[in-house]
Amino acid sequence: MERRGACLLVCLLCVVPTATSQNATEKKDAANAEAIEELKKQMDDIWKELNLMKEQQALQTVCLKGLKIHSKCFLAGNHRKNYHAASEDCIAQGGTLSTPIKEEENNALLNYMFTTMGTEAQIWLGINDMANEGTWIDMTGTNIKYKNWETEITAQPDGDRAQNCVVLTGTSNGKWFDENCRAEKRFICEFNIV
Repeated sequence: MERRGACLLVCLLCVVPTATSQNATEKKDAANAEAIEELKKQMDDIWKELNLMKEQQALQTVCLKGLKIHSKCFLAGNHRKNYHAASEDCIAQGGTLSTPIKEEENNALLNYMFTTMGTEAQIWLGINDMANEGTWIDMTGTNIKYKNWETEITAQPDGDRAQNCVVLTGTSNGKWFDENCRAEKRFICEFNIV
């Protein structure tokens, strides 16, 4: 009996250091995992900051090449495209199709269009009523507040379901017309400056 008790005591003494050693290893592993997670978070933050700096640098380049109005930069596209292709082109560059939100922007776009494309040009605007006929929205899906429809010669918009996209025209001094989205027009991309 005493022998069995002694053996049990020796076994327990052998197990206790191993358990204590295991606890220390587990604590160390947990601390390492926590440190690794913190480093990953710091790296993600650095990448986000770097990408933001790249975006800001790209916007500055756009503003140097294009036109700056308040907190927006505008850059003319080089080719004629249908509405969707023009929109995708702007998005690929980090912007959207231009959408004037007040008369001053509309006039500045018109003048920029005259300078870069000529007085006869027409450009796509980032406005459509594809989702709900007669409800004109911008690229974010928000109902537009500023409108500059042509109303003296023709009562725009007049295309019903056949014309769901909007163009700004040079021949009508910046007035808007609804147009078939498959037509190929020039465009100007808009970039928000933070």
